[in-house]
Amino acid sequence: MAINLSIVDEKVRNPRVPLTELEQSAFCQVEPLETKPLAEELNAGVRWQRLPDSYVNMTPEELTTRIEANKVQLGSRAVILGHHYQREDIIQFADFRGDSLKLSQYAADQQGSEFIIFCGVHFMAETAAVLGGAHQKVVLPNINAGCSMADMAPTDDALDCWDDLMTTLGTGSVIPVTYMNSTAEIKALVGENGGAVCTSSNADRVVAWAFQQGKRVLFLPDQHLGRNTGAKMGVPLDEMVLWNPFQPLGGNTAEALEQSKMILWKGHCSVHTRFTTDQIARARQEYPDVQVIVHPECMLESVQEADYVGSTELIVKMVSESAPGSVWAIGTEINLVSRLAHENPDKTVFCLDPVVCPCSTMYRIHPAYLLWVTDELLAGRVPNQVSVAPETAHYAKVALDRMLSLS
Repeated sequence: MAINLSIVDEKVRNPRVPLTELEQSAFCQVEPLETKPLAEELNAGVRWQRLPDSYVNMTPEELTTRIEANKVQLGSRAVILGHHYQREDIIQFADFRGDSLKLSQYAADQQGSEFIIFCGVHFMAETAAVLGGAHQKVVLPNINAGCSMADMAPTDDALDCWDDLMTTLGTGSVIPVTYMNSTAEIKALVGENGGAVCTSSNADRVVAWAFQQGKRVLFLPDQHLGRNTGAKMGVPLDEMVLWNPFQPLGGNTAEALEQSKMILWKGHCSVHTRFTTDQIARARQEYPDVQVIVHPECMLESVQEADYVGSTELIVKMVSESAPGSVWAIGTEINLVSRLAHENPDKTVFCLDPVVCPCSTMYRIHPAYLLWVTDELLAGRVPNQVSVAPETAHYAKVALDRMLSLS
C-alpha cells in the first residue's frame, strides 16, 4: 500500500474548513427574519456577488413590482424554481417549489423553457443542468450560493480516498453512494465507479441496493444521513467508520476498514446539526402533546429521540395533513418551518432551535439578485449560467439514473 505521506502531512497541517461553513452563523438572530434592502443585508459577514448599485438600495416592494413585471415579459421562456429553504420573498415568484431532486426533475420536464432560474444553491443548479435539455440554460441568481456540506467533499480529497480504499481493500470491495447534496464531480466519481446518488427520502433503498452490489458502502458527504440510514437498516455502529480526509486512511487502520460495513465521509449540514436532544426535551416539557419531527441530516441522538424522521417533502406532507390543533416541533431549516406555520394556522408549528438560523447560502438569494438576472435575460444576456463538463455530466447522470431506476 503506497500512500503519499507528503500530501497527507500537508492536509493534517492545513485542514480546509469550507468558507461556507465559517459563514453559516452570519444571519442567526432571535427575531423573525425579514427581507431588507440588499444594502442592509450586505452587512452580514458572508461573500456576496457584486451587483450594480441600482439594485442595492431598492426596497422589497420595488423589487417585487419589477420582478412581477419581468416574469410577465419572460413568459414561458423562463421558469423559476424555489427550494423549500428559500425566503418567502423568493418563494412568492416560484413557478414550482420543492426539494432539490424534485425541482431538477421538474426543470427537465420544462422542455419549452429556455431558461431555468434555480433559486437554490450551486449543486442543485448543477443537477438541473445534468438532467435538463441541451437547449436549456440554468441560471443561479447569486453565484456565491453554495453548500457547506457539498464543499466538505472536494473532488481531490474524494479521489484520494477512493484510491486509498482500492489499494487497501481491493477493486469491487466498496460501492460508493453520494447524497444529492454533492457536486456534479462527486456524483460523476460515484457513477463511474458503480455507485448511485441518494436523497434523504430514498437513502435506505439506495444503500440496500449498494449492499447487494458489494460488501461495504462509502457514503458521501453527510456522515449523519449515512449513520442514520445504516442504523435504520440494522448496521451496527461499530461497523461504521468515519473517513477524515485530513488523516492517513481517513484516520482508520486497514483492519478497521476491512471490518467495516459503512465508511462515512466526515461532512455534515451546518443547519441540521444545530438540533439537539435538549431542544427536544424542552419542547416536550412546554407542549406535552407535541410531535417532534426532524430531518435525517440531524445527529443520531436527535433522530433517535424524535417521534418522526423524514425528508423535507415528508415533513411538509405530515404537518400539512395532520389534524387541526396538533402541535409540531420541527428540526429543519427555519424558512420552511415558518412557511409551514403560516400555511397551517389551525396548528401549532415551531422550530426546535429558539435561535433563528437560516441556511446562510440559501439566504443569499435576495430578491435583488432575482431582479438582476431577469433584467439580464430580457436584455439578451445570460448571467451566472451553471453548466457541467460533458464527461462529468455523463457519469453524474449515470449515478442519478441508477437512483431513479430504484424508485
